Amino acid sequence: MLKLFSKFILLLSLLSPALLFAQSAQVAIIIDDIGYRKSDAQALYLPGNISYAILPHTPYGKRLALKAQAKNNDVILHIPMESKNGKKLGPGALTSEMNENGIRESLSHAFAEIPFALGINNHMGSKLTELYQPMAWTMQFLKERDLVFIDSVTTSDSQAEDVAISFGVPSLHRHIFLDNKLDHNYIRRQFKQLIRDAKRYQTVVAIAHPHPETITSLKKLLPLLAQNNVELVPISTLLNRKLTTLNLQVNAED
Repeated sequence: MLKLFSKFILLLSLLSPALLFAQSAQVAIIIDDIGYRKSDAQALYLPGNISYAILPHTPYGKRLALKAQAKNNDVILHIPMESKNGKKLGPGALTSEMNENGIRESLSHAFAEIPFALGINNHMGSKLTELYQPMAWTMQFLKERDLVFIDSVTTSDSQAEDVAISFGVPSLHRHIFLDNKLDHNYIRRQFKQLIRDAKRYQTVVAIAHPHPETITSLKKLLPLLAQNNVELVPISTLLNRKLTTLNLQVNAED
C-alpha cells in the first residue's frame, strides 16, 4: 500500500500544474482607489472574498483598511506612481526623480500607517513602471519585508512584474478592468469576459473601483461566478496557487 501511495505522489508531481488545477477556476477582484471618499465604505459590503487596495495617507484609508481586515479580506496598499499624463499623484507617491532612499522612505511611511497590508499595487504608474531602477528599488524594499506586488498594468511596456520576479517578490498582474465605463451594460460585459477568461486560463485578476455604479453592478453580478463554477478568492490565494504551480514545475524538472 505504501509503495502504491508513493507511486501516486510521484505521478502527481510529474503531471502538468495546469492539469492539476483543471477543475478549479479562480478569480480575484481587487477594488482600487479606496480612501478619499466616505462612500468608499460601500465597497466593503460586497459579498465574498473581495480584496481591497487602499490609497495611503487619505482621509478614510486607514479606517476602511481596518474594517476590511476585521472582515478577513485581503488588504494591499495602492501606491501612486508617476504617470505619463502628469496627473496629480497624491500623498505617498513614487516618482522618477526620487532616489532609493526617497522610495524606501515613502513606502515605509505608507506601511507604518497600514502595517498589515500584504503588499502593493500601482495607482497610475504608466511612466514609473516602465523604468527598471525605481522598480528595482521598490522590489528590494518589498522583498526585505516579505511583501507582494500586483502590477495594475497601466502600460503595456510595464517592467514591474518582471522586476518583481527577478527579486523573488511574489507577484501577479491585472488581466481585466471591470469598470472603465460607469455603465451597467459595460460592466456586465466585462464581468462575463472575466468568467470566460477564468474558464480558459483558470486564474484571473480583475480590478474595479468603488464607484456607486460599480458597487451596484457587482452586487448583481457576483452570484454569476458560483453559477459558472468560478470561485472568488482573495488575492493571496492566487499568489499561493502560483507559488504551488512553480514548485510543481521545478519538482517535475528535477
